[in-house]
Amino acid sequence: MNVVGRTLTTTVNGWSSIRQCGQPGNGILVRAACAKALPAVNVFEEAAYWTSTTDASGQRLNSSHDYVLHFPAGQFPPNDAFWTLTATDMVGYMVNNPANRLGIGSRSTLAKNPDGSTDIHLQSKAPDRHAENWLPTPSGNFKLMLRAYLPGAAILDGSYQVPHVARTQ
Repeated sequence: MNVVGRTLTTTVNGWSSIRQCGQPGNGILVRAACAKALPAVNVFEEAAYWTSTTDASGQRLNSSHDYVLHFPAGQFPPNDAFWTLTATDMVGYMVNNPANRLGIGSRSTLAKNPDGSTDIHLQSKAPDRHAENWLPTPSGNFKLMLRAYLPGAAILDGSYQVPHVARTQ
């Protein structure tokens, strides 16, 4: 299963995606690999999924560090519905946190930088500024999942790239 999953996975900027998941007619090995990686996944044209467990330097994401996901102005995942980012434990479970915030996305009120870009702070404690852009991270190693529902053309044709996760501390 793991070998099949790895052969289907595309990784860019530390974010992995399997476009074939959810497609009718996939063989049993593809369906099994997809079920392990992305349970209850939709077809790619309905929802695009990316996961990341490492920062830009390839180090495992861990709550002992702070990170930022920097979206240049106008570069949130293009979609015709909404996008959302979640941080989970390594099994994939969301974890309660002091902000009572399990995700952040297009329906969140996010502060912009002066150049119109947006930084999402991924850390265990609230940042000094732009707390509305804070996605609390679980204790220990964690993973991120970014989803775009009714993904836009740039996602569907593969030209959109999720920015890397940068360690700030």
